[in-house]
Amino acid sequence: MKLNLDSEDELPVFRQLAKALQQKILSGELQPGARMPAETVLASENGIHRSTVREAIRALEQQGLLHREEGKRKLFVSRPNTEEMSRRLVTPMVMNGVTFEEIWEAIRALDPVAAEAAAHRRDIDNLKALDDNIARTKAAMDDPDELVKLDIEFHELIAVAANNRVIQSLRLPISDLFYPSFQTVMTSLNASERLLTAHEKIVQAIKWGDAAEAKEWMIKHLNDFRKGYELASLDITGPAEFPAKAGE
Repeated sequence: MKLNLDSEDELPVFRQLAKALQQKILSGELQPGARMPAETVLASENGIHRSTVREAIRALEQQGLLHREEGKRKLFVSRPNTEEMSRRLVTPMVMNGVTFEEIWEAIRALDPVAAEAAAHRRDIDNLKALDDNIARTKAAMDDPDELVKLDIEFHELIAVAANNRVIQSLRLPISDLFYPSFQTVMTSLNASERLLTAHEKIVQAIKWGDAAEAKEWMIKHLNDFRKGYELASLDITGPAEFPAKAGE
């Protein structure tokens, strides 16, 4: 596979190679499941060292565009796992000092839109999942840790019900970063009844197909949480914590 590499390009050769292969994958010239040439072949055909090819392949593997079968050396084109790639944003966000206020603002922008879309696009499976979440929330009213997990799940289910893959992808790392701060609020304040009421109102509006009501109650729910954060005497401008318990 001969690729167009420019000796005058300022990019390192391995990045040029990775970019050229990426373009072939994104254009559809290389389809998911297609077997890639061996490292030695790519090196020979492009007049570069095998170690350069290896670096380019490693970069594409990190992007989820190439993969190897476990225990084998054969390389294949793959379709990136959206959830896995989205959650990779958590570490750089924490390392760059993203604040809880920034996280809340992102949620405040996404979740009302998701609730609105869910009311338009709901289906039986989405509604069953939301009803199940509500039932488990009622059973966990005296368990703050479980309520936090169920609330995170609730908002993710709303994103799924919105049937919008962009919202789902953006919501995953935000959920993970939201977990530690929300857990602190729930253990500091007795907010379980308010949480349950808001969830029930949102789900009811979604069932009725009332997009405006679903959006309005989601906004109330998120504003209520911010008030709770302040009542718990927490610094909303402080840096987000790494989500040690997220995904458990």
